[in-house]
Amino acid sequence: MLKEHAIRPRRLGLIGSGIGASLTPDMHEREGAELGLSIRYDRIDIDAMRVGPDALPRLLDEAEAAGYSGVNITHPFKQSVIPLLHSLSEDADTIGAVNTVLFNGGKRSGHNTDWLGYYQSFKRGMPGARLGRVTLVGAGGGGCAVAHAALKLGVGVLEIADKDFARASALAHLLSTRLGETRAVAINDVESSLPRAEGLIHATPTGMTLHPGLPINPGWLRKSLWVSDIIYFPAETELLRHARALGCQTMNGGSMAVYQAVEAFKLFTDVAPDPDRMLRHFGSLIARR
Repeated sequence: MLKEHAIRPRRLGLIGSGIGASLTPDMHEREGAELGLSIRYDRIDIDAMRVGPDALPRLLDEAEAAGYSGVNITHPFKQSVIPLLHSLSEDADTIGAVNTVLFNGGKRSGHNTDWLGYYQSFKRGMPGARLGRVTLVGAGGGGCAVAHAALKLGVGVLEIADKDFARASALAHLLSTRLGETRAVAINDVESSLPRAEGLIHATPTGMTLHPGLPINPGWLRKSLWVSDIIYFPAETELLRHARALGCQTMNGGSMAVYQAVEAFKLFTDVAPDPDRMLRHFGSLIARR
């Protein structure tokens, strides 16, 4: 089985903004080598190319024409890519965001592995976390996936905040309609939400190396609140640093990045990777930064 796959080189890519520090290419290429697969994974960074978000249709066309098996999609394209696809997986359709696109015979299918990446990383990294009421900050592509995962994890009430209240409302409505749930609600006041919350999930770019800062007032945090940030570079954002100083249970986005890559690898290659090996490799990459 592996020999058959090994003779078919796979070319993959990541399309996004400011992705020079992404570890996704290294993870895919290294795991491919461990399995005897020939994988080349490119960064397609609109910032480095000095083009705007409107270049996405052209970038997809060029990747497909160049023989790519597929591409991962990241900020700011996880939602805007959808009209450019022919079909969506059930999860991608439910979530309303795509992070993995497969090219197959002139057809493009969209998938979402982010939600399962968060689900599995939370199970591993937040044992015993209370899930009665949780506040989610960010209703973009990453936030959509995390919200879906949070409800799958058993969160009782998920209060969703975004600088664009209409976007938070749309996500809450989408989840309620497609999952048959009424546990997701949009809010416009994080400060009022946190005192009644048991956990905080942050899913915006704020805190990334290229987007430094804090997404909320750190004075709103308290020791009994668990805090999860989907950012993994830096490994400890300002938000997590403040939370850790208070004694909060915290989790960064590192294991989410690995587990979403595990699922994407399966889609790209039809071969199951070794999650523990990918986690170890990811850890070694982070240690070098």
